[in-house]
Amino acid sequence: MIKKIAFSLMLPLLLAGCAQTLQKQISGTSYSYRVKGKTYSVLSSSRSYQAKGTASWYGPGFNRHRTASGIRYNMYQMTAAHKTLPLNSRVMVTNLKNHKEVIVKINDRGPFVGNRLIDVSYAAAKQLGMVGAGTVPVTIKAI
Repeated sequence: MIKKIAFSLMLPLLLAGCAQTLQKQISGTSYSYRVKGKTYSVLSSSRSYQAKGTASWYGPGFNRHRTASGIRYNMYQMTAAHKTLPLNSRVMVTNLKNHKEVIVKINDRGPFVGNRLIDVSYAAAKQLGMVGAGTVPVTIKAI
């Protein structure tokens, strides 16, 4: 009996700790999550999604780490991280400085640095001609 009472008192504390790192509220096919005190709502569909913003890339420091989709990040594949597009969406990313384009699959969440719109893999960054610059202005269009 005492163990049950202790567990019931500790459970809310354990759950509160988990909720601060990544909180998912599932409603139908969409959900929201929380990172660094900010809540992001994942779109229910990528259909007709278009945006303009800053792209960055991520590579060796993240290689082989698990992504939000559960698979291991491979910096040599054409993938990207986005805060609100559904996982497994495909988007065309266009570098507005040189007009190079790539198609990437969204398999991770982020970027959570500054005002960035998308983080592309090293392979995508190389094809976009942005490895040296680190960040570039881009447009993103769901396909």
